This record gives sequence, structure tokens and C-alpha cells, in this order.
Amino acid sequence: MSKYFGYAGTYTRKTSQGVYRFTLDAEKGQLSASEVAAELGNPTYLNFNENQNYLYAVAQEDDMGGVNAFRVDKTSGELTPLNGQLVEGNPPCHVEAAENLVVTGNYHKGDIGLHFTTDDGEVEQGQFTKHEGNGPHERQEKPHVHFTGFTPDKKFIVVADLGTDRLVTYKVEDSSLQEVSTFHAKPGSGPRHITFHPNKPIAYLITELSTEVIVLDYNQETGEFTEKQTILAKPADFEETNDASAIHITSDGKFLYTGNRGHNSIASFKVDENSGELTFLEFTPSGGEWPRDFVLDPTENFLLASNQHSGNVVLYKRDAETGKLTQTDQVIDVPEVVCVKFLS
Repeated sequence: MSKYFGYAGTYTRKTSQGVYRFTLDAEKGQLSASEVAAELGNPTYLNFNENQNYLYAVAQEDDMGGVNAFRVDKTSGELTPLNGQLVEGNPPCHVEAAENLVVTGNYHKGDIGLHFTTDDGEVEQGQFTKHEGNGPHERQEKPHVHFTGFTPDKKFIVVADLGTDRLVTYKVEDSSLQEVSTFHAKPGSGPRHITFHPNKPIAYLITELSTEVIVLDYNQETGEFTEKQTILAKPADFEETNDASAIHITSDGKFLYTGNRGHNSIASFKVDENSGELTFLEFTPSGGEWPRDFVLDPTENFLLASNQHSGNVVLYKRDAETGKLTQTDQVIDVPEVVCVKFLS
């Protein structure tokens, strides 16, 4: 297989109409023009379930926010709407699915939504767990949940709270979330997203406000995290405002990448094969303004940066041996783009 469907989540504040679809020809290194795959309000973040039969997108309709479910046709790339569950207030900013669960994180409300799904992929109304607290930074006046996802073994759910500088581990018990552990990041650092090493009990947490990667030992039995390294993910002499964005690791565990909004770059790191600690490699311009996220394609020969303010997705060739990125001439328009996910 050399052609892959990519799906882009967007804001719909200006010209975007919802979820967009395009194809990547991994053999030729070419992107097709994007097209609307599903009309939806502010589907900023998307994720598939494990077998990629269903796509879940955060959504907004008038003064209601929540999550919508779609059936995926893997042959045509078509999305068929199934249902949605919306409640009053701002929509979530993150969604992830595993087994019969969908979890959402709401930046504005500071809560986590736990939703169960049916055998047909529909999402049921969730239960919500609200965080409390704040931090010293001007943007930490209250909790701001920014990531809600599963540990690799699906035993726990981890939640990054930018507003309270916490990484909280939960387990699902009696259809609700029970807190089992909390990691406290440096005050004012603003934890945003986390990714796990593919074959070591190690995780990597990106902090939005301080633009650092915290390398964490992860206890698979207790769900606890312990700091082992912190490394800057922006140039030390860059004094303008920079908001770190996404963090992703390669499936072989050799390289890790993070996004910089402000510096408008992708930072590349080499992962030590023994300790899992990071060594900085290089910064690569993101090819646009405000790289809200980026993604490795299914072959991992390419990386695609999604630049929200310039409304473009930029294709980079990735060297699997060195981890370095080279921008190609392939750029497509996706208005107000936030994230991209691939059918593999």
C-alpha cells in the first residue's frame, strides 16, 4: 500500500467547514488537494479507535460542545455520521479512543469526559470529572485540561493539565474515573501533551508555557511517573512568545519531535536506546505560521506539519537513520488546520 488517507481537524471560525480529507502517495511523496470529509463545527482534534473503523471528533454546535462519531470506509475514505453527544459550554480540545471508551479533555472547563461506545461505534453520554486549582502563570488562573489519553497497556488514563501543572493518572472503576497518581511538573511550566516510548516504560511530556520535554519513568503497575530528564525544546536565545504544541515519537523509539508555535519550527531529538533520554538534533522551520500539530505518516518516511494560522499542511521527508527532516515542495491548503490523523 502506498496511498494513505489523511484527515485534518480544524477550527471553523473563518472559512473552514469541518473535517478535511486528502491522500498521501508515499511512493511518490505527493499530497492531493484537501476536500471536506464532514461538515462539523470546530472539530479541532480527531482520533480513530484501535481498528480504525470509527473516527471520533470534538465538535461544537451553537453553545454546546462535545464529541461526534463517524464510521470510516477504509476503501473510499468516506465518513458516515453516526451520532454526537454534546453538553452546554465550550467544546473539548482533545479526544482519544480505546476499546469501548472515548475520553475527552476540555481546556476551557478543566474537565475530563468519560464516554462509553456501543458495538456500532456510537458514543454515549459521558460522565465528567472536573479538576480544581491553578498555577503561577497568567494563563493558569484555573485548570486547563489539554490531553486525555490511554497508557500503552490501556490500564490507565493520563491527563495533562496545563492550568495546574499536573499529570494525573486515573483508572476506570464503576464507570467513572478514580485518581491513582499525580505528577507535579515545575510551577508555571504548563503540561500540554504526552507520548509513550514504544517499548520502554518511559513517557515524554511537552510543556506549553516553558517549552520543555520532561522525560519520565513510568511505573506500569502503579501508574506513577518520575522525572529523569528535562530538556529545552526551543532555542535558548529565542525571547519572543513561544507556545509548544505537539509531541510524537517514532515507532522504533529512536527519534522524538515537538512543535513550536512562535518560533514556528519542529524540534528533533535523538532518543538514547538504553536510558530513553533525549539529545537535541535540530530545528526545522514548519513551513507556515503556528504549527498546532504534526504527524508521522504510516511509513514514517514523512512528517506533515499542520500550520493553523497560515492554513497549510507541509510535507517533509524524514531520514530514518539520522532523524533529520527535509522540506519538500508538497504543500496543501487546509483552512484553520489543527491536527492530522492517518488511516494506516
